[in-house]
Amino acid sequence: MSEVSNAIIVRVNGLGKQVTTGSSELTILRDVSFEVNAGEAVAIIGVSGSGKSTLLGLLAGLDTPTAGSVRINGHDLFALDEDGRAALRGRMLGFVFQSFQLLPAMTAIENVMLPLELAGDARARETARAMLERVGLGARLHHYPKQLSGGEQQRVAIARAFVTRPALLLADEPTGNLDAATGETIIDLMFELNRECGTTLLLVTHDELLSQRCSRVLRLAGGMLQNPASAGGPGAQAACG
Repeated sequence: MSEVSNAIIVRVNGLGKQVTTGSSELTILRDVSFEVNAGEAVAIIGVSGSGKSTLLGLLAGLDTPTAGSVRINGHDLFALDEDGRAALRGRMLGFVFQSFQLLPAMTAIENVMLPLELAGDARARETARAMLERVGLGARLHHYPKQLSGGEQQRVAIARAFVTRPALLLADEPTGNLDAATGETIIDLMFELNRECGTTLLLVTHDELLSQRCSRVLRLAGGMLQNPASAGGPGAQAACG
């Protein structure tokens, strides 16, 4: 269940990331600052290598910055230890990846049940079944990922992401491994569920058409935000689409 206590759910301030390669320092992100209001759908766009996926990993607490801070619903992400960040992800975040990231030894329903079981939900199977039916996979509950098409695997991944009704959903190139027609269907579904669940969406993509489905676009180039004037957001609003 969403745990949002104020209008600003994401606040990024002066975020930077450098890595050492041999004897030199490579700057991946430099002084990135923006805010996202609860209920917004925000696209982060840029060419390959612009720092989009690194930024998403930092927002999820899966990586650590060399400068700056990230606050998720008021929680200073990097003031928490690794266990604390994992607990925050479990309570508040959902994820959709380009490569689906389903567990191959688990069926569709078992994959969707997993975050509910980790949260101690006694109704995990019933809730997972209802979500898979919502995404059109009621007849595929007991199929393994290798028995599903790419589009079906992404539907399972979307069901898993939304089943806990997260406050914030992070999506990394969710149609990158799908053909155009399947990708359009998946995006329609993702935005429908985003509206139904009242989730805030941060979507990383290089697809300009997809970014236009969002209420706001942030552009990264060379690790820097190119439109900082728009980074504060227009105010809380529902995702469009």
